[in-house]
Amino acid sequence: MVELFKRKEKLVKLSQLSKDEIVRIYQILLKRITLYKEDLISHENRVTAYALCQDIDESDTPHVALTLELDGLLWTGDKKLKEGLKRKNFNQFFEIQNKY
Repeated sequence: MVELFKRKEKLVKLSQLSKDEIVRIYQILLKRITLYKEDLISHENRVTAYALCQDIDESDTPHVALTLELDGLLWTGDKKLKEGLKRKNFNQFFEIQNKY
């Protein structure tokens, strides 16, 4: 949630939506998001995520660990993180396909 609000201005600029529209989208998203406590993530996935992130950006370890735990997809705009993880054969990314 913190990441969403930290990036609000960037989303307004890139999406060309108003601040009010972004806030409304946040409200919709927050109703549909399930939050997880970090301590519910297995030790194995935390260790694996740390190994993947340590030389890229350690602060992203919890996000990668949760992705591993849920066998989900990581949604990130962090190009450095994404490219670094791809070099390590981590490819569990949520990507929007451009139709144009």
